[in-house]
Amino acid sequence: MIKHFKLKKGLDINLKGHAPHSVKAVPTKGIYSVMPNDFYGFKPKPVVKEGDSVLAGDALFINKEIPELKVVAPVSGTVTAVVRGERRKLLSIDVEAGSEQRYKSFDVKCSTGEDVKALLLEAGLFAFIRQRPYDIVANPNDTPKGIFVSTFSKMPLAQDFSFALQGEEAYLQAGINALAKIAKVHVGVSPEQEDVMCSLLPDTDIYVFSGPNPAGNVGVQINHISPVNKGEVVWAIGAEEVVFIGRLVKEGHVDLTRTIAVAGGEVKEPTYCKTLVGAPLAALLHDNLKRNEHIRIINGNPLVGIKTDINGHLAAKVTEVTVIPEGDDKDEVLGWIMPRLKDFSTNRSYFTWLQGKKKEYNLDARIKGGERHIIMSGEYDRYLPMDIYGGYLIKAILTGDLDRMEALGIYEVAPEDFAVAEFADSSKLELQRIVREGLDLLRKEG
Repeated sequence: MIKHFKLKKGLDINLKGHAPHSVKAVPTKGIYSVMPNDFYGFKPKPVVKEGDSVLAGDALFINKEIPELKVVAPVSGTVTAVVRGERRKLLSIDVEAGSEQRYKSFDVKCSTGEDVKALLLEAGLFAFIRQRPYDIVANPNDTPKGIFVSTFSKMPLAQDFSFALQGEEAYLQAGINALAKIAKVHVGVSPEQEDVMCSLLPDTDIYVFSGPNPAGNVGVQINHISPVNKGEVVWAIGAEEVVFIGRLVKEGHVDLTRTIAVAGGEVKEPTYCKTLVGAPLAALLHDNLKRNEHIRIINGNPLVGIKTDINGHLAAKVTEVTVIPEGDDKDEVLGWIMPRLKDFSTNRSYFTWLQGKKKEYNLDARIKGGERHIIMSGEYDRYLPMDIYGGYLIKAILTGDLDRMEALGIYEVAPEDFAVAEFADSSKLELQRIVREGLDLLRKEG
């Protein structure tokens, strides 16, 4: 089945530094770090210690509440550190890659949905599946009413999955077929991908979404395809993570190789890199930064990514590493009243809107203003293509009104769905943080 959706709400932000379609391989060497914070809702317990030898696919830590749920090593080698923070919170497990990569083998059985679920749990790939509500790692004991996959993103500087998929088509097919044994799979694609995806996945429900960012968000797609009501659970997984599952099914071992877009206005030569989850960012950005100061390195895209530094490691679920100006070296006299011929505005405050949508902007990370009162003008709803009143939901979260939060559709949203609204917010509120706190409160009280 093929169904089309044309969305009008949202905002495309054309940032400078898109990665062209060329790939460079990154050698598998150095320290690879796997961080529990990448798996939100996971209560980690390490099952390795410093000095242990591991294979790619061996468990590094498990979930205290659901012990069969685990996260595995992306490389084979030696565990060099089990890093803890305050109150002994597990921050990361570091593995030094060996000179030769060796993989743990798995007995692949995919006759039934329970077989597939057991295989994903044993191989550590189940941890890549998120659930709605709450946007946390899915509970394998739940029965989802559907599994949702989005094969595109409209976020600024996002990875082009159509390019990353080249050579991986058979794995995508195998991954979708395996997931379909657990629950009905719904695949959201862009108009440019429609023909290719329909030929690759002839027996899968395909939904074509056109429109501005955040049309590629899986939450937006869930809202239009099969909204989540109280008591219901749906699962979501990234398209490249479906490829991980396909590799496991066809090859019998875990291969967490990603095609990462290295992009942004502070990157000398934007490109794609083939690397592994947890790879050192220094290897991806080596000799490829225009400068070493006054920049922001982001694990992910500029709207939803996490600030890091050159000594950081590639997060588990991101598909790009972006570098933009920090903006802390700017000193603008009367900046608010100047014409600003290089800046972007959502309401045509600057003359740059006359230069069309193709103009690229090298925006920095400054907020440009202090926090202000919320004005109920429907501003958030202009950038939220969902059947939800965004402004009222944010106010309900801020006041801790659980009944109101439920009535206004918090079960359907994730922080990333408010990323565009946060960018345009004249009140300068951290909407993604507020939504996350609301989801955590609802889960705690639930």
